[in-house]
Amino acid sequence: MKPGLDKPALLRLTALASLLAAVVCPALLQAQQKTQENQLDGSQTLFTVLAAINAAGYDANLDSNANSPVRKQVRDAIAQKHLASVEALKKFFIDHHQEDPEAELSQYFSFALSLQGPPDFQFWMPSQEIPPDVRKLDGLNELIANFYQEAGIPELWKQSQPALDDVIEAYHGGVVQALLEANAYLRNPTIGTRGRRFQIYVDLLGPPNQIQTRSYKENYFVVLTPSPEPQIDQIRHAYLHYLLDPLSLRYFEQWGRDKGLADFAQAAPALDDAYKNDFMLLATECVIKAVESRMARGAEKQELVNQALNQGFVITPALADGLALYEKQPESLRNYFPDLLGQIDLEHEDRRLQKVQFAKEATVRKAKAAPPPPAPVVSESAKSLAEAEGLYASRNLTGAREGYRKVLEQPAENPVHARAYYGLARIAALDHDPELAEKLFQKTLEMSPDDETKSWAYLYLGRLSDAAGQREQAEKQYRAALAVHGAPEQVKVAAEKGLAQPFQR
Repeated sequence: MKPGLDKPALLRLTALASLLAAVVCPALLQAQQKTQENQLDGSQTLFTVLAAINAAGYDANLDSNANSPVRKQVRDAIAQKHLASVEALKKFFIDHHQEDPEAELSQYFSFALSLQGPPDFQFWMPSQEIPPDVRKLDGLNELIANFYQEAGIPELWKQSQPALDDVIEAYHGGVVQALLEANAYLRNPTIGTRGRRFQIYVDLLGPPNQIQTRSYKENYFVVLTPSPEPQIDQIRHAYLHYLLDPLSLRYFEQWGRDKGLADFAQAAPALDDAYKNDFMLLATECVIKAVESRMARGAEKQELVNQALNQGFVITPALADGLALYEKQPESLRNYFPDLLGQIDLEHEDRRLQKVQFAKEATVRKAKAAPPPPAPVVSESAKSLAEAEGLYASRNLTGAREGYRKVLEQPAENPVHARAYYGLARIAALDHDPELAEKLFQKTLEMSPDDETKSWAYLYLGRLSDAAGQREQAEKQYRAALAVHGAPEQVKVAAEKGLAQPFQR
């Protein structure tokens, strides 16, 4: 490790390729540090695109406690700026809305992974290679570039780094271990092939529990959004695709003798049509599932094989049997692969597959649900405030006054005391004591009240000024009420009315 760097800095600067190469083949460490392949990192481009769609109206799972706090922070920061670029993005977002929530989000991940990044956000691939779902988003590049500048994304990106580093650190050890295990099982001398790329991005602005994977020619991407626990198995699955897709495709002709087994998959209700219509897609997925089963421990090995078979991945059992033989010899899977395919006994597999009862529904990998937030601890001052508010609502002003005073005698955060002063101010106004009411509303504002209380205090001060014949001061208070972010609609309507004409009882 380089001296002088703290742990987050190392996580940001050190490629997973380098970490793995240091264990698998130390002589390759220096060269692979230069290539910076196989990183686990964040992406400012992804951050920008996800910030844009959040600002434009993408609200999926916004109330989930599994979200990163960064998502709300960025949304609030951008909303307060009232940007012209956001208005253009809102129209684009509506025009390209999709009813399927997964497709809605997926197209924007594809778009982000196709871009070079700021400040121009142009595609890194030739126009003829742009994915079909990205082509449908024609014109978004310029909107994103404008939004990037106007929203101050570089500063928001910088502010998100501590939270991003925490998530990367949580993934780091598990990812390195999973990729090391995959390479060890396949007996790869290095972690990849020159000119190819396996990239893991952590994104804090997307809805939680998303694992998005893409492969564009020699580039393999995994995008992870917040989840209660790291999704290591899904990363390893994507990494096995990175390693085994080209190997399986290389033996396309030899796969031909096994193609008849795919006919059994047509009867699997849970199997996606993409696998039924593309033999190589099915065959390669079966290889990966077989490898995953052999990397499991104990009884889980056979359980994973059975699960894959029941879902319609019909060649998995034969390949798992072949991998058991592979494990007993010294060759890497890269060299052993022709033997693995050649050992498949077609007659035996025909008999096995004729007995299979396929599952009717697909097994969906779901991220662990976030635990419910703990019940809030209600302080004595909060209880007293609730009691006083109840008395005020029932117009027991004497009891409410005593209740609010009791709150002020108890230790509490400023917003709680602000509510108590606000309650006393309202009572003073009802008692026709405008001077005391004004002082108490001003005291409310000094106590860092919540937005709702703050906006109401300004509104009442405007009305008191109107009643005193101080029209200029009243207008100032009404404008202050309208400027409060999060002011209730009732306050906004009343303040607008107050600006139009003086308040009268």
